[in-house]
Amino acid sequence: MYKKASSLACLAAAAISLGSAGGVLAQDQVVNLYSARHYQTDEALYSNFTKATGIKINRVDADDAGILARLKAEGAASPADVILLVDAARLAKGDSDGLFRPIKSPALEAAIPAQLRAQATPEGTTWFGFSTRARVIVYDKIKVKKADVDTYEELGDPKNKGLLCTRSGTHPYNLSLFGAVTEHVGEAKAEEWLKGMVANMARPPKGGDTDQIKGVASGECGIAITNTYYLARIMRSSTPEDKAIADKVGVVFPNQQSWGTHVNIAGAAVAKNAKNSANAVKFMEYLASPDAQNYFANGNNEWPAVASVKVSNPALQAMTGGSFKSETIPISVIGGNQVKVQQMLDRVGYK
Repeated sequence: MYKKASSLACLAAAAISLGSAGGVLAQDQVVNLYSARHYQTDEALYSNFTKATGIKINRVDADDAGILARLKAEGAASPADVILLVDAARLAKGDSDGLFRPIKSPALEAAIPAQLRAQATPEGTTWFGFSTRARVIVYDKIKVKKADVDTYEELGDPKNKGLLCTRSGTHPYNLSLFGAVTEHVGEAKAEEWLKGMVANMARPPKGGDTDQIKGVASGECGIAITNTYYLARIMRSSTPEDKAIADKVGVVFPNQQSWGTHVNIAGAAVAKNAKNSANAVKFMEYLASPDAQNYFANGNNEWPAVASVKVSNPALQAMTGGSFKSETIPISVIGGNQVKVQQMLDRVGYK
């Protein structure tokens, strides 16, 4: 991820460039994309859209927070047409801040399950999820029993004291997980759970999800939380270092006997002040197509949001044995719990 300052600087420069095109953009077939996806495999996704439609993509890359801040600053002058973010909480934040335009697309409504999109209003739907990733537990196969970490609740159980490693509690991926648990168990129990997690830390939260997996493999941690695509990258790697890591860690899809494993999304919305709104909708409909859904699955190790698209990714299949039970509460509800969760994190001292 880019740091916020550099993200804003890049967006500012790109916005000036896009904005200066003015009348050209109005005549040419283009769509201006603000994207928080920083995956090289997406290049083929974008180029195939242009080949299929003749619509050129002008892309600006930054992180979720930087994109939302830039949209607010640009206001009606923003050149952005489509906003592509990688977390439900950020999509919910952009929606609540009025940065997205509701759209009506029978194709998207038919393809994307209701729990993976914003709640529809008479004006339309503001955002749609196009890929999912599960937030799972990885563990040291020698030191930790799988049965001791097969639920999220056990991350806060005293039996796992001194074993837990995570990235920052306020990172969007964790905020969404904690928001989901809050929805399942209620605020009081969720806060006690977070307090237990703080007590179980092997070290202060730091790094990204890959660092947590490496921490388990090195013995610094006994258990950690990660998004599945980080682990899948290591499993598909041919380097001796990554092969050794994959051999040392096990993976659990938590809560298979209760509400299911938490899943997060990458999703998109049409910008409130989009100048190329028709092209924006075409691009979003393309993201729900079988070709694009397969790019998400095989290129970046994510699960398709469209249920009819089958996954052939060997790492994802190896992790799950072919399938797993995922939670079914609406992603939009999870994002709405973000403020509550942040307040709980402050109270329990989860950095």
